[in-house]
Amino acid sequence: MMQREINSGAVYVYEAPVRIWHWANALSITLLAITGYLVANPLPSLSGEASDHFLMGYIRFVHFAAAYIFAVGFLGRIYWAMVGNEHSRQLFKLPVHRLTFWRELLHEVRWYAFLEKEPKKYVGHNPLAHLFMVVIITVGGFCMLLTGFSLYAEQTGLGSWQDSLFGWLIPLVGQSQDVRLWHHWGMWVIVVFVMLHVYVAIREDIVSRQSIISTMISGWRTFKDDRP
Repeated sequence: MMQREINSGAVYVYEAPVRIWHWANALSITLLAITGYLVANPLPSLSGEASDHFLMGYIRFVHFAAAYIFAVGFLGRIYWAMVGNEHSRQLFKLPVHRLTFWRELLHEVRWYAFLEKEPKKYVGHNPLAHLFMVVIITVGGFCMLLTGFSLYAEQTGLGSWQDSLFGWLIPLVGQSQDVRLWHHWGMWVIVVFVMLHVYVAIREDIVSRQSIISTMISGWRTFKDDRP
């Protein structure tokens, strides 16, 4: 169902679990991107006692810990989509069968390209944001978990739960290096998305017709005018 438009007032959009997930997700993605880059491009090794030069070990530990936080958050977000309000389900479905969705998505593209004088007002995500959130965060996040835990299963070994759940992916793809490459490319896709997300959130908070950043803090969407 498309998120309805509203004329004025304030609407409670994002419940506390959704907001907590958002900020925990932001932290875990930041840690995963930084440590993942360093895992792919290790720091110079030093001679001497290994216990005195365990920096890369700590970096890998942070990467794995952040991955577990991301995974638990992902599962928790799925659960809340089933028990939360209508806006909590927006991350897991796209109304691609509705012509109005595509019309309004095109309008948002034109707005971001400075080709429209005024944006529309939405209670939840606008259609363009909705599309990107589903594709990058939901589908992309699932793919990153799948590839990441399949690589992790190589270290936990045969018979581990990681191997039982995710070990099938590497033989299916061909070799672990191929999975590693997809995981690495996925990181850069998410990094670019995060940069765009931050820019758009700040821009829309200034020039759009509703609150953006404060909504993800308080949960309430407020509107700047009474026009439809």
